[in-house]
Amino acid sequence: MTDMEPVPPPTSTASSVRTVAIVATVIALLGLSIPFTLGGHEDLAGEPISAPMIEPVAAHAAELPAQAAAGDAACLANAKPATDFTLPSLDGSNVKLSAYRGKVVLLNFWATWCGPCKAEIPGFVELQEQYKKDLVVVGLSVDDPADKAKAFADQYKVNYPIVLGLGHDDIQDAYGPIYGIPASFVISRDGKVCRRHLGIAPKAQFEREIKALL
Repeated sequence: MTDMEPVPPPTSTASSVRTVAIVATVIALLGLSIPFTLGGHEDLAGEPISAPMIEPVAAHAAELPAQAAAGDAACLANAKPATDFTLPSLDGSNVKLSAYRGKVVLLNFWATWCGPCKAEIPGFVELQEQYKKDLVVVGLSVDDPADKAKAFADQYKVNYPIVLGLGHDDIQDAYGPIYGIPASFVISRDGKVCRRHLGIAPKAQFEREIKALL
């Protein structure tokens, strides 16, 4: 992924972008799926943000069997194996996705500069604690250096592994195309991608899909 170029000092345009991003996040929390595009601008505080690409959760309804609403469906009929990868974690060790085979995996593509990503993370922390015997949340930071990702993880008290995807766009391509983040994939115990969320989704929806695979 290319480095983001800084924009000039705060202008009305930058203010408008920030306002749109904030409004988009609020709308997302009310039930819409809003991925932030991977090319972005800086907000007034110097933190990069991106213009939102709005896509209703209902757009993915065709992918969900009718039973999914009741939490009965285990996986999509055409589910494909999750692409395996090995990436460095925040502590310097390597994390291999297939090492979590036997547990449900919630793979989340995110970045420290992404507002909707920040909104999802407390729910992921709660899910990891609640289902820690059967679930592993894996946060894949798409372009953050280790020090920035670690500071963020400490601030948000992240209790699940975070891996560094900087320079590994091929992994995004394997799960994509991913045009914006957050993007999350619910993977079954046997390694199949059973659900995908291109944009923010509520904790209750993730929990329903995870429980269906336990």
